Amino acid sequence: MLSESVPTPYSLLPTPHPSKIMQARRIARELALLSISQLPAKQERLEEQDLQAVVVAAVRTLTSEAQDALESAAAELQQSSARLLNSEIRTTDVQSARSMVTEAISLTQTAINRLGVAMEVPEFIQLANQREVRSYTLEIIRSLKDNQQKLDQLLSQALVDWQLSRLAWIDRDILRIAVTEILFLGVPDRVAINEAVELAKRYSGDEGHRFINGVLRRVSDQLKAESTPKG
Repeated sequence: MLSESVPTPYSLLPTPHPSKIMQARRIARELALLSISQLPAKQERLEEQDLQAVVVAAVRTLTSEAQDALESAAAELQQSSARLLNSEIRTTDVQSARSMVTEAISLTQTAINRLGVAMEVPEFIQLANQREVRSYTLEIIRSLKDNQQKLDQLLSQALVDWQLSRLAWIDRDILRIAVTEILFLGVPDRVAINEAVELAKRYSGDEGHRFINGVLRRVSDQLKAESTPKG
């Protein structure tokens, strides 16, 4: 079970090595992405959350995703099996059933990956600076929730032939976290974009990281254009 030590005034703690801070923040981004939908929206209740509560929320999200993927895979397999039984070996039906089986295998692999990550979460938290992880996780979530309208407006302007509300929740929240870091947490554009791409490679679809990269680069260009003096 994860637990935090007796609080020590932050100013009295040794300054972590920059590489440790980077590791903690990388984990914090991941926890923010996975726990944001499970944690309270009100700031005062959010501040009450300890690291264990955040980890539990993240694991619940991952296991729920895995369960949904497995249920979808089972439905695909049932449909493909019924199609094969009723096809009388018609070529088109066999090909359709084969496609459905392939999709079911893909969904099952996604579920396995989600469960694998869920089991990793407690371990990599133990290897990080827990105080820094909790602090930055809640800072991301608080800033995102407080400024979501502005974030969504910026992202909507940067989307081409897409609506923000139609994106998969994982892609939408990866984008929101990256822009939150750029606008409100002082993270350089390049760093925020690279970290978002890595999150997308871990959690999004096959082309998700390219999509995330393109949208965030347009947001970055848009922000730079707005800050450039006109004259």
